[in-house]
Amino acid sequence: MRAVDVTSGRELAGAVSVADTFVARLKGLLGRKELPQGQGLWIRPCNSVHTFGMRFPIDVAFLDGEQRIVAVATTLIPNRVSGFHPKASSVLELPAGTLDATVTVIGNRIEIA
Repeated sequence: MRAVDVTSGRELAGAVSVADTFVARLKGLLGRKELPQGQGLWIRPCNSVHTFGMRFPIDVAFLDGEQRIVAVATTLIPNRVSGFHPKASSVLELPAGTLDATVTVIGNRIEIA
């Protein structure tokens, strides 16, 4: 799967994994040494994340049911908790710096297919 910011036409990740089971959502990116450029993790359902136990910062886009961005957390460093976003139904985790580099902002629609 890949993630594209339909609003800007920019690709966010060419390889997106999906975490849609309890175990996969619980594990998330834990145990990885990095999240390479061009990769992402789509967690659904989800409206809040943490980086406890992670070794690297990430960008997080909180998506509603129509996959529009309702909130972002850029360069969320290890051992932190994102805010709780009740309008979010899923989260796209990306390498730190991706959202700024692609000018991806609240209101943009993301296509993951």
